[in-house]
Amino acid sequence: MPFSRRKDIGLLALRLGAGGTLLAHGSQKLLGWFGGSGLDATADVMEKMGFRPGRESALAAGLGEAGGGALLALGLATPVAGAAAAGAMAGAVSVHAPAGFFAHQGGFEYPAFLGFVAAGLGLAGPGCLSLDALTGDRLNRPGTVLLAFALSAAAATVVVNRRAAVLAEAQEQAARSAPDTDPDAETDPSAT
Repeated sequence: MPFSRRKDIGLLALRLGAGGTLLAHGSQKLLGWFGGSGLDATADVMEKMGFRPGRESALAAGLGEAGGGALLALGLATPVAGAAAAGAMAGAVSVHAPAGFFAHQGGFEYPAFLGFVAAGLGLAGPGCLSLDALTGDRLNRPGTVLLAFALSAAAATVVVNRRAAVLAEAQEQAARSAPDTDPDAETDPSAT
């Protein structure tokens, strides 16, 4: 089998595996499929994690994962699909980062891996066994790659930074509303 055919089959396998995984993961958020909680419950969880507004954040994450995954699997608009899925995974990485790298400790290993695979496919292209190839690569051009990844990186940066600001504000409010518990402070009940 010629090398170019092996490469195309390898890209197809990678697209189907990563795209299918992302599609299933996003469908949990959007539709409640595969044991997921659906859009309303995901919106509540996203809000509690600092993504505001929660419903729009859940919708964007679900569409980035499910839509990006479906397009990756099909090999259609591959740069856009890869950039969208990678951007969604950047938000997931921000949630898991405090737990470290490894997934067994709740870390960001899994979303980072999915994000890097999606980005790699978006940058490399889908290969000849794809809908992009059938359409003459109309949605798989160098300008599309640059624009899709620039927009995704900008959006992910805004979302992650906004979430960090929301969490920092919540911590400040909690610190201000906590009772003063200075263990070194002398309290003399007879002084009152």
